[in-house]
Parts: sequence; structure tokens; C-alpha cells
Amino acid sequence: MIETKHAIMIVAVSAVITALLRGLPFIVFNSKKTPKFITFLGKFLPYAVIGMLVVYCLKDATFTAWPHALPELIAIAAVALLHIWRRNTLLSVAGGTIFYMLLVQFVFK
Repeated sequence: MIETKHAIMIVAVSAVITALLRGLPFIVFNSKKTPKFITFLGKFLPYAVIGMLVVYCLKDATFTAWPHALPELIAIAAVALLHIWRRNTLLSVAGGTIFYMLLVQFVFK
């Protein structure tokens, strides 16, 4: 079992490292113009990450046997519709996750 002092030290070190990592870009690019490569990453990396998450989420979907990946496809459609309707990423992801879990727990048993 972890001692209290040890747990406090772990939390403190994690907090300091997290603060440094979040503040580092502001320290490095404070007085300089942001490099084009960093601007490029900021523009295109979010879309690449979302694409990778979609591929990761569908990697175990079975399209050849029942339910033919229907829960996944229906949940993807729900995420897209939620996002088109409200333009809120958090709502889209949370709503799609909840909808998917309801589908696999109660509809496609």
C-alpha cells in the first residue's frame, strides 16, 4: 500500500510536470514568431487525430457477421448528426458514446 507521503510526492511531481508542459510553448514562443511547422501542426493535427480515433474505434468491428457493425455505424451517424445540429464536440462525443453503449447493451445483445 502506498504511504501518504509517497502519494503526495507523486501528485506534486505530476502537477509540476503538467504545469511545465502546458507553459513551455508560451515560454519558448513568447517573443518569437511561431514557426510555420508548428502552425501547420496546429491546423492539421486535430483532423489527423480524429481520423486515427475513428480507425481505432472501428478496428474490431465485424462487418461479416451479425450485427454487421450496425451499432458502430449507427453511433457514428448519431455523432455526425449531433455535431451538425449543435456544433459542440463534447456533446457529440459524449452523446455518441452514450448512444453506442445503449445500443450494445439493450438493442444488439
